[in-house]
Amino acid sequence: MQPDRTPLLTRLLRERILVMDGAMGTMIQQRKLTEGEFRGCFHGHSHDLAGDNDLLSLTKPDVVRAIHDEYLAAGADIIETNTFTATGIAQADYGMQAQVYDINFAATRIARGCADAWTARTPDKPRFVAGAMGPTNRTASISPDVNDPGARNVTFDELAASYGEAVAGLAEGGADLILVETVFDTLNAKAALFAVESYFDKAGQRLPLIVSGTITDASGRTLSGQTPEAFWNSVRHARPLAVGLNCALGAALMRPYIEEIARVADTFVSCYPNAGLPNPMAETGYDETPPQTARLLGEFAQSGFVNIVGGCCGTTPDHIRAIAQAVAKVPPRAVPAAEPAEAAA
Repeated sequence: MQPDRTPLLTRLLRERILVMDGAMGTMIQQRKLTEGEFRGCFHGHSHDLAGDNDLLSLTKPDVVRAIHDEYLAAGADIIETNTFTATGIAQADYGMQAQVYDINFAATRIARGCADAWTARTPDKPRFVAGAMGPTNRTASISPDVNDPGARNVTFDELAASYGEAVAGLAEGGADLILVETVFDTLNAKAALFAVESYFDKAGQRLPLIVSGTITDASGRTLSGQTPEAFWNSVRHARPLAVGLNCALGAALMRPYIEEIARVADTFVSCYPNAGLPNPMAETGYDETPPQTARLLGEFAQSGFVNIVGGCCGTTPDHIRAIAQAVAKVPPRAVPAAEPAEAAA
């Protein structure tokens, strides 16, 4: 594991707004990789592997490395590992459950190498690796069968075990922090946080945490029905370094919900929205241009809502470059209560 960098991150987050990278999937899609390129050494595998972006950390590491470098060149302080679906539950779609630890470990080593190389170039601007854990393609709170409200296709224990394998690969690969992101069901997130805390207890060392929820529609709630304030109160026991929102609505429609998080959270706040709403006719699948996204996130910064900004689906290095410029001279949100570094001690 990396040494705990919570004190350094806390100091930087009080000094300036940090910038996270943008979408990995968007960048991979632009490369139009073939089934053979996704498959790599897994020649005889029984399932089609095209679309398993996380697997590229094993089969096409140069592609993943190049994307990280583009985001770092654009001004990202924090890059996410290419592991959004790297759990046994999600990888079951491709029959790649046995590769979960290796995918997480390899993805983190790639990101670690990129971040360290850029830090060496500019030591006054340290870069960080966020070990990303997505929500999986199952939900612990909602029935998959409209005729049976009590039905479930996953248990808390199954989720925790799946996340546990992922966090081991991320931590042992050298992540600086763990990012539980795109939380549409807070019970899934609780399983992830349980797995993370269990791993920390076993390792005898903690890493900083960021927990990021997703508001799925104009009702202002997650898919499992929580408001932003309820989401925060459900995960605050994990003592995250930062809490926030990502994905879903895009920045324009996200504003009242990130404002609510900023109002209630006694820790740092992150925000990395999609490039607007989906549009399958657009090149990246989203319409919002870099200047538009940057203007919206710049306004969030001016309003004192955020400490970390970046992009989710549809955002590119151009979006991140514009966002970084928009927030460069804006002071970060002041944390109103206890120091996150003290809370995590």
